[in-house]
Amino acid sequence: MRIAISSKSGCGNTTVSTLLAQRLGFPLINFTFRQMAQERGVDFWTFCSMAEGDDDIDRELDRRQVEMAMAEKDCVLGSRLAIWMLKDADLKVYLTASPARRAERIFKREGGSLEERLEQTERRDANDSARYRRIYGIDNCDTSPADLVIDTDDRTPDQIVEMIVQEVDRRRAQ
Repeated sequence: MRIAISSKSGCGNTTVSTLLAQRLGFPLINFTFRQMAQERGVDFWTFCSMAEGDDDIDRELDRRQVEMAMAEKDCVLGSRLAIWMLKDADLKVYLTASPARRAERIFKREGGSLEERLEQTERRDANDSARYRRIYGIDNCDTSPADLVIDTDDRTPDQIVEMIVQEVDRRRAQ
């Protein structure tokens, strides 16, 4: 079973994808802009700015993720566009959270100031959405491709994983 999990930054995608993969014993595929930036020896925010002017960066990231997922019989693919890019996913999950909660999580993870993180989150959302529309014609605010949409604001990662596992079990029983 291939499971695709998408969200905007700060919704818990990486944490949930990691815990879910561990729980199911599936390989985790979570290749990100951060990893590409590290591969190229570029600061993350600089790399994000580079991606705004070079659509091939997104295309390469998305291509590599899909190739990794398709090489596996079972996997969890966690990425911004997983539910759109992994068309053959057996389960598509979209995680949501309020901008304030997302900024709070990013602040706890990366430091800085909460106000700065909220501003960066909103700016990143706008930039990402514009790029996804331009490159792929995808509206990443439209959750309709998802089989399961989970609001993560007031849920722990373990609660979210349990919700997904219940859906996996339900599908396996069919």
